[in-house]
Amino acid sequence: MNSRTALFWSVRREIWENRSIYIAPLAVAVLIVITSAISAGSGWHATVFARQGAIDQPYEFAALLLMLTTLLVGIVYCLDSLYGERRDRSILFWKSLPVSDVMTVLAKASIPVVVLPLITFIVTAVTQVLMLAMAGARFSHTGLNEPFGQSATGLFVHLVLGHGFWYAPIWGWLLFCSAWARRVPYLWATLPLLVLGLLERLAFNTSHFVEWLTYRFAGGPAGAPPAGETMGMSSITSATMADFFMSRGLWTGLALFALFVAAAVQLRRNRGPM
Repeated sequence: MNSRTALFWSVRREIWENRSIYIAPLAVAVLIVITSAISAGSGWHATVFARQGAIDQPYEFAALLLMLTTLLVGIVYCLDSLYGERRDRSILFWKSLPVSDVMTVLAKASIPVVVLPLITFIVTAVTQVLMLAMAGARFSHTGLNEPFGQSATGLFVHLVLGHGFWYAPIWGWLLFCSAWARRVPYLWATLPLLVLGLLERLAFNTSHFVEWLTYRFAGGPAGAPPAGETMGMSSITSATMADFFMSRGLWTGLALFALFVAAAVQLRRNRGPM
């Protein structure tokens, strides 16, 4: 079995064993569509949002809700992916297969970095199309033209580059904690970050670490937001591809991601079941 085939089937195994990867966003999408159908039938969607000049708000809200859902799914998945196989002793079976620790950890890392953003993009796009189709009849009666909200290209860039590549060090850290923690990986994923921030504040009266975490969670490749302004992940969408891939923050994050994944590989190789 070559490396590409092994990686492909390892990723498929992760998706098959962790069905919340696609069931959770699908469930939320169904609820959004049902709610949109009710609002479209009652007519308040067409009147209230049209008067406010914000017809695209329901579509943006749907996208944000699905992004939040898959973000939570990614956090839960990463913290349980390597810890869970040691807890239930299934690691003994998986290590008996001709798949290396490197390939296994890379397959797990690809879920939050690549697979979840792609699933979110597909589910969000289909959901917005269904919302638009249901609201279309109502808007045809009022003579209004409803915008789609986010363009498909902007949504794709936002998810793959933002939630995937930009959040890569976060995913790597969670995978490392999952491989390292013997109990309560959720605690070990958050407690060291809180302690570091507190120690820096007490020792130097600064908050550079907390600011970096905030920048990583809500910042963008163009740099930290100016004082008094908030810069969300939309900055990635507005920046050009060249700006994004030339940003120091991106490559610093990817380097940290590589270090965390390498450490997770080493831990999985040396640690057995609990």
